[in-house]
Amino acid sequence: MQAGPRSRSDSWRRGWDAWRQWRHTRPFWGALLVVAGGTEILLTEAVPVPLAFHIGLQGVAGYLIPVVLLVTGLLLLFHPVQRTFYSLLAIILALGCWITSNLGGFLLGMLAGVIGGSLAFAWQPRQRPDKEERDTKPPQKRPSAGLALLRPERQAEAGSAVTQSPDVSTADPRPLQAPDAGPAQ
Repeated sequence: MQAGPRSRSDSWRRGWDAWRQWRHTRPFWGALLVVAGGTEILLTEAVPVPLAFHIGLQGVAGYLIPVVLLVTGLLLLFHPVQRTFYSLLAIILALGCWITSNLGGFLLGMLAGVIGGSLAFAWQPRQRPDKEERDTKPPQKRPSAGLALLRPERQAEAGSAVTQSPDVSTADPRPLQAPDAGPAQ
């Protein structure tokens, strides 16, 4: 009896983990906003005539641009490799809806498309370290050479052999040596 609920809970957890992994491998929220913007613009084309501000260029572009915007949002979700092209196309199409379809779906669809395209353009996939990189120890932190130039007291605190007076700073942290006088004659 207890095996049933536990297996259901495990399957929900595995499903939720698979959904999260899929969602994090693509510009999900940007694509969702582009799809919502395209849908909203397309729906505003069907409003009654007294509410319509602008029918569009012969009516065709008013329907064509939101449909292409909707397809662009779906492509951002299901083909994220070309996200740069699709996101720029979504921004251009959303801005083009200002002219062709009811002021960009009464501004809401246009803003959703522009913001979603911008989010998709800015999205970067997570860099996962390889298995062998995860197993190794992290590199040791070394003090910054530039910071030692700005704050010489930190270098003395760190146990460095070089101590300098506060009014003297050099680019080379090694102690100064007398120049060689050349060969003796």
